[in-house]
Amino acid sequence: MAIKNFQAQHIGEVNAKAEKISVADCMTKAVVIIEEGQSIIEVVEQLTKHRISGAPVVNEDQRLTGIISEGDCIKQISDSRYYNMPMEQTKVENYMTKNPETITPDVNLFDAAQKFIATKFRRFPVVDEGKIVGVLSQKDVLRTALLLKGYNWKS
Repeated sequence: MAIKNFQAQHIGEVNAKAEKISVADCMTKAVVIIEEGQSIIEVVEQLTKHRISGAPVVNEDQRLTGIISEGDCIKQISDSRYYNMPMEQTKVENYMTKNPETITPDVNLFDAAQKFIATKFRRFPVVDEGKIVGVLSQKDVLRTALLLKGYNWKS
């Protein structure tokens, strides 16, 4: 019977590359943007059309002012039914989370993963010089982790 080698592939070089992965390398760059003046109905249409659970909200200067999630929209829908208020007149700025935490594109992906764990947020707008350049979601981190499967993230 022949002896098989069960030694795993050397991972030193792969680990060095993994340590250099930044938010910019794995963030979603095609971002669905919501404008402050949009109605909740328009937001719900955008979220369902693009199959996303939330989106950044910007002002007329395209500066980030908030983030709106499915949960925020559900709260408004519930309130509108309970208080018999029309949803068409309700603007996103009344239900969005204002001044959301952001992340920059140069942050190491593993530091970003720790930020997800610490804050329990599902997504972070990626901002560079005040402008949105992407969104980093927990799914983006998981997708990148799958690309590294079989390798240690740290040596």
